[in-house]
Amino acid sequence: MPSGKTVKLILYEVLQFAALIVPIFVIMEQFARVLPDSGGQSVTTYWLVVASSIAYVTSVTLLVWVPLKYMTLKKRRFIAEISQWRPTALVYLILCTFPCFAILIASSKVQENRESQCYHFPELPISMVLFSLICVDIIERIRSRRLLGKSDNEESDLDMSSPVLTHLQQVTTVSDKLHTERGQNGLPPNQTVSRNGSISIAQQALPDSPSRLNLSTRSPSVSYFYASSSRPLTYSGPLRFLWKKDGRSEVFVETFMFWLDTVEMVRVAGVSSVFCSAWVFPVYILAFLSCLRMIITPHSSLLSLAGVALQDVPFFIIRVVLIAVFGSVTPLLFPLKNLLVSLTYIYFTWLTKLKIFKRQSMF
Repeated sequence: MPSGKTVKLILYEVLQFAALIVPIFVIMEQFARVLPDSGGQSVTTYWLVVASSIAYVTSVTLLVWVPLKYMTLKKRRFIAEISQWRPTALVYLILCTFPCFAILIASSKVQENRESQCYHFPELPISMVLFSLICVDIIERIRSRRLLGKSDNEESDLDMSSPVLTHLQQVTTVSDKLHTERGQNGLPPNQTVSRNGSISIAQQALPDSPSRLNLSTRSPSVSYFYASSSRPLTYSGPLRFLWKKDGRSEVFVETFMFWLDTVEMVRVAGVSSVFCSAWVFPVYILAFLSCLRMIITPHSSLLSLAGVALQDVPFFIIRVVLIAVFGSVTPLLFPLKNLLVSLTYIYFTWLTKLKIFKRQSMF
């Protein structure tokens, strides 16, 4: 009987392999339907395209995918040391996503001179490509978590923002200053010089006496800041289930939100007026460039810069141009989102570091 880790490993690998081959077969089958209609070829063309897709999948599986998975599972040194990017995601983008986008562009090009209405891909194959991409990303993110029972880092109760002690600073008191001055004059802190020049005991108390504590104790200056702290709060009652959460389900939500902008850009490319024009080239090229963010690990500091440089800035430019040329092919919400994200990233990351923005008098 295989262990739970073995079953989980087999499940993940089967799902990733299915996400690799299924989009290619679906896209190539749709492309095979386009070729006979555009050039008047026989059914032989259709089966040649299908056979080429089978040969491609077999070649990349045996030559690239299986060796990569073997080295990853065996934790070879040059693979195990990689921590800032994901080799599996990079190989998947090169072997699956890139060919699928290239076939979509080629299907538009072969129909450029057709007299009849331009045939564009139905929504299902394109959704299959994007859904497989999202599934691979989810598997890479959730691979280290268990599937049964509680999550490894699950918090049973809702986290609330509370003050967190960050810094303790000792402040010198008046009595402390007097002790220091007396020490510099060569006298012990508890002795003073009388008028006739003799040394008298100013104060002599036990170490634990209140008077000594008053002289030696320093008042700490404590600074706080409000941030999310892992301080669980206990909730009871019939509505306690409303405060339950699990990090594994949040991975699915975060991943779909991560790819939402790219999905909308690919949807714009599926519009007939855009698909049968030259604008389909920059749309699919920029959509693929935004997919390169998948290579970076989710918690890397480079992900924010990659999101602005590879997605928000290029998407804002191409969406403004598409709206000017074709009209309302995309909602205004998305270019506004791209503009706002780009401006806020530039401001909070770079402009606030300038001297003019460090003045205390500004809000």
